[in-house]
Amino acid sequence: MSAIRLLVLGAVRQHGRAHGYQVRNDLEYWGAHEWSNSKPGSIYHALKQMAKQGLLHAHEIAPSTAGGPPRTEYEITEAGTEEYLRLVRESLTSYDQKMDVKSAAIGFIVDLPRGEAVALLKERIRRIEEWRSAVTEHYVPENGPEQLGHIGEIMNLWLHTADAEAEWTQGLIARIEDGAYTFAGEGDPFVGVLAEGEDNPYATDERHPGDAR
Repeated sequence: MSAIRLLVLGAVRQHGRAHGYQVRNDLEYWGAHEWSNSKPGSIYHALKQMAKQGLLHAHEIAPSTAGGPPRTEYEITEAGTEEYLRLVRESLTSYDQKMDVKSAAIGFIVDLPRGEAVALLKERIRRIEEWRSAVTEHYVPENGPEQLGHIGEIMNLWLHTADAEAEWTQGLIARIEDGAYTFAGEGDPFVGVLAEGEDNPYATDERHPGDAR
């Protein structure tokens, strides 16, 4: 799974309607250009592709008073919302996702009901434990990595990573069950996008032809 698809859908959904540069600006505000493949070209490509797939609706709007070409504003469709939530759910439960996909899913977890988020995270832990059990059929951590030569360090790394992920997930579940954060249906959601014209202190200022569209 690519994080860019989830990130773009999530940004458009939070705005209601947004043009491409707004989406790019939000992703840079989130620092996604540092921890994912969300470069300007990939963002604008994703917007166009998902509009073709019916996940986004493209609205042509008049050019600004300053001139220039008409801009396209994107709005998430019903199919797009279904795909967005499917991606969030899948990313939260799949242990083998890359860090950018996991990070994006955690950023959007509050778009789910609290109970569902907890259930998905518990399923994540179950899958981590299942995967760990499969590894320890061939590698006994108590005997140390040297039992397999230096290759044992690879399995040692895998197990330490899995254990750390499980511990972190347990902590997140506890915080959510204790009432942390505002989830879907509980009140005003956390606003994580920039308003039109709001300065972005984390903008890269890299120019791209798609910025004006």
